[in-house]
Amino acid sequence: MTWKELCLDARFRDLPFKIELNGRGQIIMSPTSNYHGYFAFKIGELLRKHLPKGEVIVECAVETSDGVKEADVAWASRKRWAIIADEFSSSIAPEICVEVISSTNSRKEMLAKKNLYLAAGALEYWLCHKDGRIEFHDATGQIERSSKAPGFPNRIARK
Repeated sequence: MTWKELCLDARFRDLPFKIELNGRGQIIMSPTSNYHGYFAFKIGELLRKHLPKGEVIVECAVETSDGVKEADVAWASRKRWAIIADEFSSSIAPEICVEVISSTNSRKEMLAKKNLYLAAGALEYWLCHKDGRIEFHDATGQIERSSKAPGFPNRIARK
């Protein structure tokens, strides 16, 4: 199955979980909890504040070497947005791809996604933990702060 076929298939509309495809076109479904959506929204709000000259995308489909993955939140410059805005899945990753770790995710899985997003063109990968702590990564590895949004907090309060 292709990502476009999945997106156009009425059976998969309005599902209460995240869907991705692996490299063989198999559907991977991951349930999320309310804290997951809470952090994704907060990160999107903060990205808009810290990087107003671009677009925030929630559940951004990205073509990777291991199928289509969906970043929970992403930020694309206006230039990159002009390329991917009308695509079913981004042919080039937004500059920042963010994942909110769920209880079903392993660290190994999340770091594998980092490598996939970076190989697809992302400049940074952020990982938000259940306690709101954010890890920042780029092609060199883990970094102390984002170079794209240096004022972005390294923790989001969970209320």
